[in-house]
Amino acid sequence: MPTTSTRPRARRGRRGVVRQTSLRTHWLLLTVLVLTLAAALLLQGWTRHMIGTAPDGADRPKASAGAVPPQIADGGPVIDAAAVRTAKPAAHTVALTFDDGPDPVWTPKILDVLKRAQVHATFFVVGTQVADNPDLTRRILAEGHQIGIHTFTHTDLAAASPWRRTLELREAQLALAGATGTTSSLLRPPYSSENSALTDPDWAALQDAAHAGYLTVLTTLDSEDWRRPGVEKIVANATPKGPNGQVLLMHDAGGDRAQTVTALEQLLPKLKAAGFRVTTVGDAAALPATSHPAATADRWQGRALLAALAGSDWALRVLGWLLWGAGAIGVVRAVALVVAARRHKKLRRKGWGPPVTEPVSVIVPAYNESAGIEAAVRSLLASDHPVEVIVVDDGSTDGTADLVESLNLPYVRVVRQANAGKPAALNNGLRHARAELVVMVDGDTVFEPDAVRHLVQPFADRRVGAVSGNAKVVNRGGLLGRWQHIEYVVGFNLDRRLFDLAECMPTVPGAVGAFRRSALLRIGGVAGETLAEDTDLTMALCRAGWRVVYEERAKAWTEAPASLSALWRQRYRWCYGTLQAMWKHRGALGQRGQAGKLGRRGLLYLLMFQVLMPLLGPVVDVFALYGLAFLDPVRVIGLWLVFQLLQTATAVYAFRLDRERLGPLWTLPLQQVVYRQLMYLVVIQSVCTALAGSRLRWQRMQRYGSLQVPPPAARP
Repeated sequence: MPTTSTRPRARRGRRGVVRQTSLRTHWLLLTVLVLTLAAALLLQGWTRHMIGTAPDGADRPKASAGAVPPQIADGGPVIDAAAVRTAKPAAHTVALTFDDGPDPVWTPKILDVLKRAQVHATFFVVGTQVADNPDLTRRILAEGHQIGIHTFTHTDLAAASPWRRTLELREAQLALAGATGTTSSLLRPPYSSENSALTDPDWAALQDAAHAGYLTVLTTLDSEDWRRPGVEKIVANATPKGPNGQVLLMHDAGGDRAQTVTALEQLLPKLKAAGFRVTTVGDAAALPATSHPAATADRWQGRALLAALAGSDWALRVLGWLLWGAGAIGVVRAVALVVAARRHKKLRRKGWGPPVTEPVSVIVPAYNESAGIEAAVRSLLASDHPVEVIVVDDGSTDGTADLVESLNLPYVRVVRQANAGKPAALNNGLRHARAELVVMVDGDTVFEPDAVRHLVQPFADRRVGAVSGNAKVVNRGGLLGRWQHIEYVVGFNLDRRLFDLAECMPTVPGAVGAFRRSALLRIGGVAGETLAEDTDLTMALCRAGWRVVYEERAKAWTEAPASLSALWRQRYRWCYGTLQAMWKHRGALGQRGQAGKLGRRGLLYLLMFQVLMPLLGPVVDVFALYGLAFLDPVRVIGLWLVFQLLQTATAVYAFRLDRERLGPLWTLPLQQVVYRQLMYLVVIQSVCTALAGSRLRWQRMQRYGSLQVPPPAARP
């Protein structure tokens, strides 16, 4: 039978086109993307989840104060730890300070109160807050207020390591430089209070800061607005008890500051009436200039830092939407698969119509299949349905054809051809087939005695052009075998039931499938343009108007890869070939009838669950590690357990449908951790290969000789 092909000329090998480009660039790109995502999440974890922080007013570990110089412990609140000297505000002067901002809600309200009262204050800003609110930070400076540093993530400098202290101060300055173009030499350590409360770790942190050029500003008067004790209490706490100058602590962020805003409106007139001048720390203590233009390098580094933080925020938001969407779609899919499987089971009880008893031609394409070809052929002859077996030897070098001929079996013919690939072998078999109904089977597969009979019964419906059987893994020993066994039962077969009901079956597996010979001839036979010739052929039949159905009672046993490398090669070829077939038949999206069902149901389903969802796999895993490290680990583990329960329930139902023992399901959680990652990487590399326009060679799977012939049935 002649076949048509539009593919370009290329060097041929044992099993097909061999032109292939290096894929190292794809792995490099994937590594860079994953590392970039990991870096963004680490940045989020550090900046947004405040490692090393505690609520305001939390008890701090007790420590000795023996190393704190007496002149510091008894001195003023403005400390130069390098020169071991202090300064304090002038009498009848209040240095008004605000910590933890800027906040997009409360800082503007406080700035409005200060503007109406014509008062300036000092704002000790947190670097991450500056990054989130750069415009607000610029407004603080533009209205004449003073800015100081309150670290980058509000960490306790006394408890932090020296490198963490340096990083906190440096990043805070860069955020300020990037947002305003200025730097500040004022520092207020988080969780600090009065000089007398300094401990040895505090003093060590102040000395490190002094060596970096900072003046430390502590407090003498705490409004305790962080406690939210009520407006009257805040005003009372913030009112000086004598004429001495004070550094007053208030907050413009860190929670609901409505009491602070109201108290400030009452406090400022009260202080003015009492003869106090309210001003900045620098003005109150007569300090030299504390704000300076940032160096050009610092400005650019600061802008890069702000951009990185904004980018990580955006990435995390998008990632969150994607994960919630993927989770919802996954749940809907699981429910749909179970519902479809139940309906499919009930539907199949009705039967297909009058029994189909006509003989069947079975085509077995074979290339170096000597390890399992005898078992495959003998299993076909053991069928309880009349068959002829056509073994098409595709230029084998291991004596496959000689072995079959030496068996001298009835109803078996051997057709030899020069090596031309599996599609050519199937087409050659079609030319030699005598029956209208044709079964195609791989050389590594054995049939149950009733498999052929069950497989051809759907042809009682004249609309059916092809039938998919139920492929089973025969070598299911060991973890890898069990995982593939689970995948065949839970993944492939549940999907096929759904595809059958939706009339959009995209693949009749090469291991066990039946076809109308006349339907195959009308579409030009088996095309060799893709590596997934079974998927390409099935889609072509659907587009030609034929129905493709699933018959789960037609069981065949196939050898699965027994090593990770063999599994990788097989799944890589499958996935890449499926992408080729999807692209080739993309026109079905705009067609009507059976072709439209394939396009708008089958192709979109494959795109969603076999391409896009696996591409999110590494992202999900990285985000899970992020959640364990920076979010609520109990919640993350709980969600994972819910996912596992859903997977397990679906798997148990699928195993019950296929009448399989539940024993292998104990490996399901481990499959999700290891096997799933491998399949994700296969999809990722396949997509990269497809986008790069590369072509892969046919890769023959190693045979292990684990096939056995089932007990013979009475031959009709």
